[in-house]
Amino acid sequence: MSIKQEKTKNKNELKLTFTVEAEKFDEAIMNVFKKSAKYFNIPGFRKGKAPFKIVEKYYGDDIFYEDAFNDLVPEIYDKEIKDNKIDAVSKPEIDVVQMEKGKDLIFTAIVATKPDFKLGKYKGVELKKIEYKVTDEDIEHELGHMAEHNSRMVSVDDRAVKDGDQVVIDFEGFVDGKAFEGGKAEGQQLTIGSKTFIPGFEEQLIGMKLEEEKDIKVTFPEDYFSKDLAGKEATFHIKLHSISVKELPKIDDEFAKDVSEFDTLKELKASIKEKKKEENEHRAKHEMEDAALEAVCENTTIDIPEGMIELEIDNMEDNIGQRLQYQGMSLDQYLKMMGKTEKELREEFKEDAKKNVKTSLVLEKIVEEEKFEADKDYIKEELEKMAKQYNRKVEELEKNDNLKEYLETASKNEQAVKIIIDNAKLTK
Repeated sequence: MSIKQEKTKNKNELKLTFTVEAEKFDEAIMNVFKKSAKYFNIPGFRKGKAPFKIVEKYYGDDIFYEDAFNDLVPEIYDKEIKDNKIDAVSKPEIDVVQMEKGKDLIFTAIVATKPDFKLGKYKGVELKKIEYKVTDEDIEHELGHMAEHNSRMVSVDDRAVKDGDQVVIDFEGFVDGKAFEGGKAEGQQLTIGSKTFIPGFEEQLIGMKLEEEKDIKVTFPEDYFSKDLAGKEATFHIKLHSISVKELPKIDDEFAKDVSEFDTLKELKASIKEKKKEENEHRAKHEMEDAALEAVCENTTIDIPEGMIELEIDNMEDNIGQRLQYQGMSLDQYLKMMGKTEKELREEFKEDAKKNVKTSLVLEKIVEEEKFEADKDYIKEELEKMAKQYNRKVEELEKNDNLKEYLETASKNEQAVKIIIDNAKLTK
């Protein structure tokens, strides 16, 4: 096995030529044959019992080449990149030069490499000091949330629907006199004024009385996710079954006892204030860190390879795909619902991807300049948090090399951000 490196005409790009011994490629071909032999049905032989040479003669010499290549190359590529300490930061563009049984397998891979750049000023940058104070309004707002959470719905039967009421309705929608898919529901709960239905729908329910039926007209927005309905006028037949209104509890000492471990409203307010103070400090810290990194990135010019940005977009796309899976939706379904193509989604990610890559490179450069080492206490503390959160043993998590590498990088990056802020010129 050998690898040859040469620079291309493009900056921060390498062309790698891999040569794999013929014996190794032939072995991969035989491995593919053994795995797939049972599927071959050749006249004169029982299914899956035809020898290699017969299968090869019947289907052609190159029948197993592609699968053998795909089985063999990823492991070889990863190993050679690591062993030769090639800082590849993009997916390889593979091109097969020679692929034939009994001969060396030769292929090339063009990869982007990490750009070399001069780090801009990171000590003495000007930053605005961010502080958030806890106000009486903040505390009252939180108490209001708690009251909402402990509210109850009370049925109303002596008046018509008002803004803010919760109603239960049956409805069926028609476009050009025909019912459309998804336009019918029974026992649908709806809060008037929530704007969860299409514009104009909720407002037309105001004034309706119990068990009343009526038709209302609405127009679907031009950007509505269903292209069949976008911009069209629809008629909905409505029947009102119930009206409810939210009743909030009185905020006093009894309320404090019911919703917390405190006996008085004063104690509850003090607890909320302390919690809000911690939240504000956490928020201010993160905003200061973002501002610090942004300031250093503005001072630094980096010629980022396009392949590196594309790889970050891949990661962003994978992340949104995983989040959608938790919600029982695929990326394709999401794109269809939003009326977007994958290309448009990736284009939307591009600016954030550039920013992410640049920030990562800047942090890495500061770590290198300052010769920061991973903080063992930080890693231990994070592992303990994760073990508690996911109900796992710390020893089990310590065996995960990818997690360990991630936490080591996070520890170094935290030190890099800290040195920017500690040396910054702060203004209020």
